[in-house]
Amino acid sequence: MSTIRTLIVDDESLARRGLSLRLEKHIDIEIIAQCKNGREALAAIEQHSPDLVFLDIQMPGIDGFEVVRKVQADNMPLIVFVTAFDQYAVDAFEVHAVDYVLKPIEDQRLTTAIERVRHHLQQQGENNQKKRLMDLITNITGESVEKIDQMIASGDITNKSYPDKIAIKDRGETTLVPTKDIAWVDAAGDYMCVHTDDAVHVLRSTMKNLEKNLDPNNFQRIHRSTIVNLEMIEKVCSHINGEYYLVLSGGSRLKMSRGYRDKIRHII
Repeated sequence: MSTIRTLIVDDESLARRGLSLRLEKHIDIEIIAQCKNGREALAAIEQHSPDLVFLDIQMPGIDGFEVVRKVQADNMPLIVFVTAFDQYAVDAFEVHAVDYVLKPIEDQRLTTAIERVRHHLQQQGENNQKKRLMDLITNITGESVEKIDQMIASGDITNKSYPDKIAIKDRGETTLVPTKDIAWVDAAGDYMCVHTDDAVHVLRSTMKNLEKNLDPNNFQRIHRSTIVNLEMIEKVCSHINGEYYLVLSGGSRLKMSRGYRDKIRHII
């Protein structure tokens, strides 16, 4: 059973302790940190990227609602609000909380909230799995999601071939760069900088159009403006917030955004 990495946020130490003891009864709940105010909560969410946060609403300084507003969307955990005042329930759901529990917390009510969390995580995982598969097929076929749905329904998914060389024109000359020699590509406005071991070629293109000519089995996006040749990766170094640095065979060091991690999960 995979664990649900959980953060407890409450300005009352006894409340944190009491909730922690109750959560110990649920073997899939792993408490990774406890915070006594909103600022600590924001720092802990950024550092640990928890799956779930039990978040007190009424806290001095940054309250629970403000914590939610300040968290980056791509790092947003599931939220269960904790409050002593029932009137906050409607507001809690308006900021997309999974659930809320009232103080003093009853064991059965807490169990119900955790069951809802499990359900959300399961759905989230299934949805992400589908998205990853659709992204992969989109990369391979170059077709829209709608078109792919039609192709899947009709069984008309065909293999696509990719060129062995990329033609790069510059001042009346055309250089044919073997795709196997491309280490990485980064965007610079309307141009792509194509990096090989011994040169940097400038190609007028969009990232999307260039991707269509690169085999996704060998080339993957690791940032919204960076594509890497998977064969060139020598080291994967973990960084904060679920990010990584990739060290290539030529010594280049590239940052991989957290949102693209799944694309090369098989080598991490």
